Amino acid sequence: MGLIGGELGYRLLRALAPGGHSSDDEETAYRHASKMEVLLGKTIWDQLRGKTVLDFGCGMGEQVTEFALHGAKHVFGLDMLEERFAVRRHRATDAGVADRVTFGTECTEPVDAIISLDAFEHFDDPAAVLETMHAMLKPGGRVHVSFGWTWFHPYGGHLFSVFPYAHLIFTERALIRWRSDFKSDGATRFREVEGGLNQMTIGRFERLVKQSPLVCEELVPVPIRKLRPLANRWTREFTTAVVRARLVRPVGAT
Repeated sequence: MGLIGGELGYRLLRALAPGGHSSDDEETAYRHASKMEVLLGKTIWDQLRGKTVLDFGCGMGEQVTEFALHGAKHVFGLDMLEERFAVRRHRATDAGVADRVTFGTECTEPVDAIISLDAFEHFDDPAAVLETMHAMLKPGGRVHVSFGWTWFHPYGGHLFSVFPYAHLIFTERALIRWRSDFKSDGATRFREVEGGLNQMTIGRFERLVKQSPLVCEELVPVPIRKLRPLANRWTREFTTAVVRARLVRPVGAT
């Protein structure tokens, strides 16, 4: 995918963004609001109250503490970066919920609910992740998902979107070459960059869920505010800001 590549594509990208560019404005998006409420709706607290919850990829642990403060029975923060555990535990202690919070690199008991925020567009093997989530849930348990930007969003290339749809206009090779001018990790594909980028679309996510042992109970493409009048089932790939979904492990499923 991409129309402009080679030396021309590289030089255009160098001219447009010589020092790199990030379209990530998450800090401003959640400055005066709960990230959980923005992405999953204000009713999420009622859905999690009194339940065991797993934050799948808990980052710095802010949401883990927030779940506990809003009445979750116990919250497990799952993450592969063990060096952050001390900071996360300190945050939970300060909030007075340390006795209801556990951080680790694995969860050994089934949970009522799994939370996944801003992740499905980054997983290297999202199909395997859905299988793992299924195995972690109690029968009847749910996965609450929010992810985006999806691939056809104006800034769906994340770092590579030096302007709207740049990741679709320039070839992967040109974009990776441009990135290598200020990143030295040796990545040669989108999926190899820090955090990964798997070019997830709404349609692909639906197909992955359908092929998994989980059942999609709800999927809501939340429109980009300015494009809301144009949003419909045929334009959704280009007009969606984030995808909100609820998946369930059917009772009686193995």
